[in-house]
Amino acid sequence: MKIAFVYDAVYPWIKGGGEKRIYELGRRLAKEGHEVHVFGVKWWDGPSVMKYEGMMLHGVCRAMDLYVGSRRSIPEAMIFAIKLVPHLIREKFDMIDVTAFPYFSCISVKFVSIIRGTPMIITWLEVWGKYWYEYLGFAGYPGIIIEKICTKLPDKHITISQHTREELLAIGVPARKTTVIRIGINFKLIQQISPNKEKYDIVFAGRLIQDKNVDVLIEAVGRIKKQLKEIKCIIIGSGPEKEKLVALANDLCLGENIRFMDFMEYEEMISFIKSSRLFVLPSTREGFGIIVLEVMASRTPVIAVISKRSAVSEIIDNENGLLCSLDELPDNMIEVLTNEKLRQGIIEKGFDYSMKFDWETIIEGVLNFYKRR
Repeated sequence: MKIAFVYDAVYPWIKGGGEKRIYELGRRLAKEGHEVHVFGVKWWDGPSVMKYEGMMLHGVCRAMDLYVGSRRSIPEAMIFAIKLVPHLIREKFDMIDVTAFPYFSCISVKFVSIIRGTPMIITWLEVWGKYWYEYLGFAGYPGIIIEKICTKLPDKHITISQHTREELLAIGVPARKTTVIRIGINFKLIQQISPNKEKYDIVFAGRLIQDKNVDVLIEAVGRIKKQLKEIKCIIIGSGPEKEKLVALANDLCLGENIRFMDFMEYEEMISFIKSSRLFVLPSTREGFGIIVLEVMASRTPVIAVISKRSAVSEIIDNENGLLCSLDELPDNMIEVLTNEKLRQGIIEKGFDYSMKFDWETIIEGVLNFYKRR
């Protein structure tokens, strides 16, 4: 098959679950002999079109800031969508898989799909619905409209979790048009990575945006420090909230307890996760939470937050990890850090659970889905 993936953010230059999904799918499909093209913003140096891990990367426009303040840039999304059309329309594909957010590119893909007669699928990492009002107030109404428009564009939708599928159904997408295909992990690679020599009690890795609630984690470390004076935490990630988070840590006199590091190579991130005693995900908005599975496969226990906007409860069952409210986070962190029997039990159950999500077991189902379209 000749397959095109469309998403403005491209791994490994931009690191996130959606970007990693395309990377892992694309390189495996290419290895099996399929022709894979990825259309995104040109984040890399060198030619606009280049071969990478067996895939053809197409940089359709120059690199721009993904965020304005703490919010996704609308001009960036619109420029990418406009510039995408002449690049995508040049070739005939058997399938175009476009990531829903940031929406405008879905309209571009629909145009190309009609002109070229190519089937398209929209992959939904999240569905925002009424969350648009929380995000932008009344100004979020256009977001609701364009999200709704995108649900009408393809014959089939992929969601990465049952939670997201149910949100699609709630805004009117027929059940027969939706299929859940979860994101996988590179289980074998994770097993080959050694723990970092630097040891930490707590680790977080992710984009530093408001919904990740890393400020709550920092405040929890401040409370825990009263009981565990030598507690060490590492926060791995970049984003619009970083400067505020560093200032908060300093204000709470946690400069010697909390270390900030920017996004790094995947193997190094996993090495830090493996060398830490506990991973904490205080996020209240997760389309799936792939990092949770990677942590489980790293034999590190995880605590995540219960939220109606998060799908992590599809992964964590309070045996392979712990779920709690934001307010309960400090107490749960102390419990895991001081109860080794509990910690080891979570590690073993989490590790066993993560094995089911190896990409090698998922790729065949994805390819069969594409062929049926």
